[in-house]
Amino acid sequence: MSAKERVSEVLDRLRPFIQRDGGDVELIEVEDGIVRVRLLGACGSCPSSTITLKAGIERALMEEIPEIREVQQVL
Repeated sequence: MSAKERVSEVLDRLRPFIQRDGGDVELIEVEDGIVRVRLLGACGSCPSSTITLKAGIERALMEEIPEIREVQQVL
């Protein structure tokens, strides 16, 4: 399974929690250990989106997929 497929699986497990707050996450790309995502809906303009991105999404991905080094938000 590719890194992108594994990242998609983790994001699919996180998605219900993000959607509960009126947002969503879209996987843009995975390249050299860096995951780029777009936060959608309420998450796109929420002041807490950085916390969601770093403390939630990035932490979960790094715990489950060792080669992931960082998650970046694409606008």
